[in-house]
This record gives sequence, C-alpha cells and structure tokens, in this order.
Amino acid sequence: MKIVAISACTMGVAHTFIAKDKLIEAAEKLGHQIKVETQGSIGAENIITEKDVKDADIVLIAADINIKGEERFKGKPIVRVSVSVAIRQPEQLLGKIEEKLKVMK
Repeated sequence: MKIVAISACTMGVAHTFIAKDKLIEAAEKLGHQIKVETQGSIGAENIITEKDVKDADIVLIAADINIKGEERFKGKPIVRVSVSVAIRQPEQLLGKIEEKLKVMK
C-alpha cells in the first residue's frame, strides 16, 4: 500500500514529528510505502508532491488542527485521525486503513 500522510499538532512541535516517526516505523514494519509531510511551527517539511498524490492509494491526515493544502487530495480516499492515534496505535491504524482499502476495491 502506498500512503501519503500529513501530521500536524496544535503546537506544531513534538507531537507532529513523533507521529511522523511512528507512522514511518509502522509502515516499514508492515511492508507499506509512506511519505509523511509535517506541518509544524517551522512550516511544512517533506512536502507531498503531485506525483506522490497520484501514486498513493490513500491519504492519511493525522492532525489536531486544520492542515494547509488539502485540496491537492481531491478524489483520493482520506482517513482522518488525531495525532495521538498515530503516536499510540500506528500499526493498528495502518491495519484498519488496509482493511478499508480492501473493501473499497
């Protein structure tokens, strides 16, 4: 499964980057590809490109705030969760997303 994700917390510091790391670690463990854009206090990093979106099976938004640039995901299935879910249960989250994709196909 190819995933593009955005992580963003209210302060835009620690939880944003912890969520990113946990999602990457879980995706690698489960054999998925993931690119995580962070939208934090220093701006956006690891920005998701148009090609990334085109190639992705699903979009994951792990955010406790409104994110910037959501319109670029138009037409893609989107899963929204809080940052805490991405931090505490990343493998379970990705498993649920995988199941959702199977049902959609």
